[in-house]
Amino acid sequence: MPRLVEKHPLAIRWFHWLNFPVLALMIWSGLLIYWANDVYRLGWGDTTLLRFFPQSVYDVLDMDHKLAKGMSWHFVLMWVFALNGLLYVSYTLISGEWRYLVPQRGTLRSAWHTLLHDVGLRQNPPPPAKFNGAQQLAYTSVVLMGAGSLLTGLAIYKPTQLAGLTTALGGYEWARLEHFALTIGYVLFFLVHIAQVVRAGWNNFRAMVAGFEVVKDSAPTAAAASLAAAPDVAPSSSSPLHTVPPLPVRP
Repeated sequence: MPRLVEKHPLAIRWFHWLNFPVLALMIWSGLLIYWANDVYRLGWGDTTLLRFFPQSVYDVLDMDHKLAKGMSWHFVLMWVFALNGLLYVSYTLISGEWRYLVPQRGTLRSAWHTLLHDVGLRQNPPPPAKFNGAQQLAYTSVVLMGAGSLLTGLAIYKPTQLAGLTTALGGYEWARLEHFALTIGYVLFFLVHIAQVVRAGWNNFRAMVAGFEVVKDSAPTAAAASLAAAPDVAPSSSSPLHTVPPLPVRP
């Protein structure tokens, strides 16, 4: 019989859905800034395998010559992103939700089991849990990435005023590269996350929207099973449950 099971608290859902558009806008505004000095590529020497990003990308998305606009948006959204992340971490610590999210003993084994199941190399799914090992590793990594983005962003935003932080991150050039690499990491996480949501189906998506999921009991309860197995026998008048005491007789 289907029943509703609470899964995600309201606060977690708010932080999740607020973070999605904020992070998307930060990536967009970051590309407007990156246009002014797009030096990163994959390759060696004079050989380039992949360039971030060709001029055609800026032309199609209308991103060139908008450095000031990108910086304005990026620095405003930075505070929203940081505040939302701080509130999320604080809530998980106070409410105890961190116990479901932080990797524990057996997380790596569960993550490997999940990976084998997802690619079709293992038939039985991982044991049911609020978050499997792969999710624990991914969500914890995203929180750490958020902290890294904030620190590297501040280092390249105020390299003189925050010279100690910039130096600790390897200098301005390294801090900028780390900031860019974290952005690529968000994009990859987003693609995998969407694929997993589609694969999990509507019930899982609804849990993040409404806070509950529908669970179908696959087997009857023990009481119902024993009742169903009992013989269908009409009650006897001699049964102690149906014995009626004699009525008193008047003289």
